[in-house]
Amino acid sequence: MLAAVAQFERALISERIKDAKRNLRRGSRHQGGDLPFGWGLGEANGHGRARELIPDPEEQAAIADIVALRAAGQSLMTIRDTIRARGLRISHNLVANIYARHEAAGGAV
Repeated sequence: MLAAVAQFERALISERIKDAKRNLRRGSRHQGGDLPFGWGLGEANGHGRARELIPDPEEQAAIADIVALRAAGQSLMTIRDTIRARGLRISHNLVANIYARHEAAGGAV
């Protein structure tokens, strides 16, 4: 009997966590971990540690250049080196992920 109650409680906790994360994503709020490339953290608003994600102009420009260079047929390594020359830390895997996200979004990053 206790095992059934514990399993039910785990399901409720899981559902509450999913709802909280969904609401954070919907509100463009940072959920923890590494910041996504192209974004920075805004001011804390007093509602816990979650903070608003705001676009980083320099990194957003780099994302636009990555998409343009990849569409022009440049290799991942060449694009990575071009963006690194600007002083941004980036890997060829991140270049591939950014372009894949752009393609999956139908042309919008």
